[in-house]
Amino acid sequence: MEGTVLCAANHAPLTPISFLERTALVYPDRPAVVAAGHAAAQPPPRTWRETRDRCLRLAAALAGLGVARRDVVAVFAQNIPAFCELHFGIPMAGAVICALNSRLDAGMASVLLQHSEAKVVFVDAALLGVAREALRLISQQAAAARASCRVPTVVLINEVLDEPLSAATGDNKIPGVDRCYEYEALLSSSSSCNPEEFLIRWPVDENEPIALNYTSGTTSRPKGVVYTHRGAYLNTLASVLLNDMTALPVYLWTVPMFHCNGWCLVWGVAAQGGTNVCLRKVTSAAIFAAVAAHRVTHMGGAPTVLNMVVNATAEERRPLKAGGKPVTVMTGGAPPPPQVLFRMEELGFLVIHSYGLTETYGPATVCTWRPEWDALPAAERAAIKSRQGLHHLGLEVDVKDPATMASVPADGRTMGEVMFRGNTVMSGYYKDAAATAEAMAGGWLRSGDLAVRHAGDGYVKILDRSKDIIISGGENISTIEVEAALFAHPAVAEAAVVGRPDEYWGETPCAFVTLKEGKDVGAEEVMAFCRARLPRYMAPRTVVFVAELPKTATGKVQKFALREQAKAMGSISGSSSKKPGGSGVAGTRSKL
Repeated sequence: MEGTVLCAANHAPLTPISFLERTALVYPDRPAVVAAGHAAAQPPPRTWRETRDRCLRLAAALAGLGVARRDVVAVFAQNIPAFCELHFGIPMAGAVICALNSRLDAGMASVLLQHSEAKVVFVDAALLGVAREALRLISQQAAAARASCRVPTVVLINEVLDEPLSAATGDNKIPGVDRCYEYEALLSSSSSCNPEEFLIRWPVDENEPIALNYTSGTTSRPKGVVYTHRGAYLNTLASVLLNDMTALPVYLWTVPMFHCNGWCLVWGVAAQGGTNVCLRKVTSAAIFAAVAAHRVTHMGGAPTVLNMVVNATAEERRPLKAGGKPVTVMTGGAPPPPQVLFRMEELGFLVIHSYGLTETYGPATVCTWRPEWDALPAAERAAIKSRQGLHHLGLEVDVKDPATMASVPADGRTMGEVMFRGNTVMSGYYKDAAATAEAMAGGWLRSGDLAVRHAGDGYVKILDRSKDIIISGGENISTIEVEAALFAHPAVAEAAVVGRPDEYWGETPCAFVTLKEGKDVGAEEVMAFCRARLPRYMAPRTVVFVAELPKTATGKVQKFALREQAKAMGSISGSSSKKPGGSGVAGTRSKL
């Protein structure tokens, strides 16, 4: 309009770096980062003033190592205090943080380090063995290719180890690495530089990259997802809002910080002047101990973490001390079974169900609770809460026919693909323009998840991944619904369902089940339990008892591995296969 202008006075690039700058002014002496767990020598809590100082020193040190704008700096670490600092220090240097899955093997770590072209890699000493082998592989390939592969500079992080470095990893020498530094020594090396004198490399354009995150690889080779400063800023604020995270939260890190930058809450805790309680190893005992000791107000995790909490022993549980309020838990990554949600509520946790993708910076929808649902029976409340809900404030969600792109009716029955568009959708896949174009064809990000929209409220409920849906005798079977029935059994700790070949029906549900400690149950009893709660064609025809389900580091079950095992078991045949809802084959025990 006439008289308006866009200038420095009314426009600055959005970036999460600004959250640290503000909090260091508003809450300089509040605790910012603390290490929880059982390490022998934990550092004292660091304040927000100290944290900002260290992040500036880190940025200055990276600049001294030759890191330039848009260079990639990788981090291979568990949830430790330095990881929080790296989420600010690396962007302050103008670089792109690439947080690698802490459970990678050496082969995949070497592939991703080369694909990302990381100039520097920060390595948690607890993971040095894997990192050393990954870097050896890169060095070997660099030699064979006559230096076309670059070996990154290494910075070793020694803090809050649960055992001495020598016992855990041996010597620190890394073959093929010319430059190797120690984290604290690197920060000290920039002590001659006054942190106030280091000029933060603020983004010139808010659409510059801030992070490179690799997908979990549950269905294919990991892809590199590019986040921008703008998208990270907006999704951080959205995550704070959907978590009901008021000022000064105490956040327990049970979500891996490498996963979508901790669902963007590494930056979100800073935005609210909160305290990061870093937990290296997530166990039920460690969760309850940390909640009690640090008065935790918020935490998060996949349903696997929730399942860990509800199955904690009486000895592991501790009274919750969040000022008399329930501990807020955001869950996502897979639909939580209603039975698990109900048990969490009984223990004093308030569960907020969110859903998203690496491509949407993590959380994209939330099952926003309505006051009128408070009066419903517990089972109905849990069933509602297991829905994925509607989008948050940063983007739009719809359920569409992937062929016609028409929205499906909100009738709770018509299935379509979940799609997103908006300000918190990725920029694209790094070095993969074809995959980017395919994922965003039609102007929407295609999730690959199949869902319905419920009548009345329009809330989205995911039924399955498109690759996981079981088609039996022409009927679509949602593995999520079958898994929810299995979770209701009092002896079942975890369950995952895939299709098993069937000569007559094409395929039928095959359940992989882990039992609670001290429980014993037969396959026929489990199948009969499901037949009493599901249409007979949906009930498992095969039950395989396993000690542990294969999972990614983010807690997602690797169903491709289970599908391979079900396929290897062979096709169900014989007269029992032709009896709809029949018991099928006997259950088996597996060492999976």
